[in-house]
Amino acid sequence: MKDSLRTGISFGLTSAVITTLGLMVGLHSGTQSRIVVLAGILTIAVADAFSDALGIHISEEAENIHSAKEIWGATAATFLTKFLFAMTFLVPVLFISLSAAIIVNLIWGLSILTVLSYIIARSQGKPPWKIVGEHLLIAIVVIAATHWLGEWIGKVAA
Repeated sequence: MKDSLRTGISFGLTSAVITTLGLMVGLHSGTQSRIVVLAGILTIAVADAFSDALGIHISEEAENIHSAKEIWGATAATFLTKFLFAMTFLVPVLFISLSAAIIVNLIWGLSILTVLSYIIARSQGKPPWKIVGEHLLIAIVVIAATHWLGEWIGKVAA
């Protein structure tokens, strides 16, 4: 796979998982509202996908080693991957109870991150458990922090 596509896809997938799960868990903890969680996912899918794509675009330009085609490839791959994978988190929220949807999405998101991390570790010849464990630990810290923050905001705002 071309480096620019690999960059965009891996960044987009990681961002889709971490930001969407963090947002969902925080909003659920603070509001218990399906409509608020749905709005949050849609906002992440659109605004954050554009933001991440622009961030990759500028980062790749700043390195001053990539062609315009490579830069735009990474930009497009980031946007499409972030947008499409963030949108997958809508499905459980639309069709099952909100609490169950959060659990399903946690499993889905952490599974995506596990597979991506495993592929990265294998491609680098590193022990998969180390890379997978590191990435999952970071994701779990984000999820726990947003859960607690959501609970705190829910109590303060009540």
